[in-house]
Amino acid sequence: MDIFQVVGIGLTGALLAVYVKESNREIAVLISLATGLVLFIYALSQVGEVINVLAELSSRANINRYYLMIILKIMGVAYIAEFGSQICKDAGESSTATKIEFAAKVIVMVLALPIIMALMESVLRLLP
Repeated sequence: MDIFQVVGIGLTGALLAVYVKESNREIAVLISLATGLVLFIYALSQVGEVINVLAELSSRANINRYYLMIILKIMGVAYIAEFGSQICKDAGESSTATKIEFAAKVIVMVLALPIIMALMESVLRLLP
């Protein structure tokens, strides 16, 4: 099963990082980073199926693909920012992690503007 592979890779990387941390903190951070990248790449390989299902549903519901793409971009920004933030926290750089999270929130807000504008236009059309 996939989850056993994910957990196995994660635990192996974590145990190796903890073991190496005592002698070389920089190498431990690199091990943690490499483990995270392997898991992130694996997770990205699974995203294709989700995108296909969402595209199918949006076409059946007559939802503009433009809005679907915006939502997928927002999800991507959130996941990538979380990944980067956690790596910074693992490296002891919590202030940098906080700045990544803030920047991601601003990017999400900017990406969501077309959806917000479409929603506001719909509401204004309903009002007399």
